[in-house]
Amino acid sequence: MPALLSAPPFRHAHDREIFRLAVPTFFALVSEPLFLLSDTAIVGTLGTAPLGGLGVAGQVLMTLANLCIFLAYGTTSAVARRFGAGEVAAGLRSGIDGLWLALIIGAAVLALGYPAAPWLVQALGASPEVAPHALTYLRISLLSTPGLLLIMAGTGVLRGLQDATTPLVVAVGANLANIGLAALLVLALDWGIAGSAWATVAAQNAGAAVYVAVVLRAARRRGVSPAPSADGLRSAAGAGAALFVRTVSLRVVLIVCTAVAARLGNPEIAAHQVATQIWSLLVFAMDAIAIAGQAIIGRYLGASNAAGARAATRRMIEWGVLAGLLFTVAVFAVRPWTPLLFTDDPQVHRLLLGALVVVALMQPLSGVVMVLDGILMGAGDQRYLAWASFWTMLVFLPCAAAVRYGFSADSDPGLVALWCAFAVWMAARGVTLGLRARGDAWLVIGAARP
Repeated sequence: MPALLSAPPFRHAHDREIFRLAVPTFFALVSEPLFLLSDTAIVGTLGTAPLGGLGVAGQVLMTLANLCIFLAYGTTSAVARRFGAGEVAAGLRSGIDGLWLALIIGAAVLALGYPAAPWLVQALGASPEVAPHALTYLRISLLSTPGLLLIMAGTGVLRGLQDATTPLVVAVGANLANIGLAALLVLALDWGIAGSAWATVAAQNAGAAVYVAVVLRAARRRGVSPAPSADGLRSAAGAGAALFVRTVSLRVVLIVCTAVAARLGNPEIAAHQVATQIWSLLVFAMDAIAIAGQAIIGRYLGASNAAGARAATRRMIEWGVLAGLLFTVAVFAVRPWTPLLFTDDPQVHRLLLGALVVVALMQPLSGVVMVLDGILMGAGDQRYLAWASFWTMLVFLPCAAAVRYGFSADSDPGLVALWCAFAVWMAARGVTLGLRARGDAWLVIGAARP
């Protein structure tokens, strides 16, 4: 890989297009973990057990949603290639089919997830005190799943069309509504953790309605039918198969982290929930560059401009490193006061302070990993991403097992050791993605990747 930081900030030829997409995407992405942090703070006022319940249920919901992330990422890549080749109507056709696929999958997840909720909570090792709160939150929030998946598919269509502004407006509006409703239902009306879940249901489904309206209006202007296409649905499902494998591998890592933290003790799972949300906030922020990369790389390759794709890749990696360094400084700066925002439990405070050291130190590496992942996804290199994710998961699992069986419950170093195992996984991802980006196999040009 060419040397990083080869050009001063904002002076590179590709900075304008990167920031045109990355800046609004940054604020759209950050609004989600900011909502989750706000939701965590609101639920934290109810006590340690409800906070732990939110952590367990949140991992289940995020897993269900992220298994379907191909609805956004795969659509972005496909639509961006068509856009670069001048085939906008064909891109919208793919987007419409993606919306239908999202609705079908969302309904299936709701139907299967509700009866399986007790087993899912138990599988994550929730204690008897935490489990009832996790089950309440999970079963109510499952009602938001169809809307959430529609939002993913709609976002992919618009970003593929190089529109990052509309997703920003919808994301910020939906998350602000979510926070307001959660505060009202939990703090004012005393609905407990159920109030937070109902707020999520209302906000997600409202956001989905907006995305459907925007995409359908664009389709009408291009003469694209809103009806589903059997061939299109099969194509969308097939294109997402490799991304599904990739996402399963990533989610296994996060689920195992949660399960190990839950078995270390209630304070550990509560501190892990907060640390995970802070890590997610920072990763989502850096993912703005990665998602911009999906749209930019897809457009360049669709226009048969491999040299432009390579140059844009180099610049986005540089920005990933810079963002990571900035976040390292930011986490260390706010670390002494962060626990006070979420809980008054002194043991959770102590555990969280230790975990945040690891979170801070791995930010530059996280920046490179997120950017490279987005670039290869934008190139349609999903098959390689699937295998790379699987092998790096296998690297992580023995490290997690060592933490699980090497530390007793309520052992203060246990949570820090768990986050160190997580950092090993991130390093393994950096190696596999960096080796791929150095070569040319991912630079496949044309309106559609064979």
